[in-house]
Amino acid sequence: MSEPIWRSTVVHVGADAAELFEAGVYILFGLPVPDALAEVSLVHSGPEGAFAGVEAGDEFWLADSMVTITQVGSLANENFEKLGHIVLYLNVGEADLLPGAVKAVGSLPKPEAGQRVEIRRGVQS
Repeated sequence: MSEPIWRSTVVHVGADAAELFEAGVYILFGLPVPDALAEVSLVHSGPEGAFAGVEAGDEFWLADSMVTITQVGSLANENFEKLGHIVLYLNVGEADLLPGAVKAVGSLPKPEAGQRVEIRRGVQS
């Protein structure tokens, strides 16, 4: 198992986020986050250590569950580094990718406060 290239801890799960999770949409925001966005987001404490940038093939972990990142939008790494903000779309196939978004395949549970979130570098060929 590879070492995390980014890690944080869930501090708050927005009251309006459950419906998004069921649809395979995980909106992450680091602290501080505006109240309106906190209610639809998985809010995390912020990165622990340096951020190496997300790439296709990397793994996104929530507690003991993992999805594989398949595509990274052109602004996703910049937004993630500056704001801890990224939108993770699960299993959306060929749908257009928004600049600040990331696509992945797999499934994740509903997040809970206190859980670890990590991105690990995928196996490089």
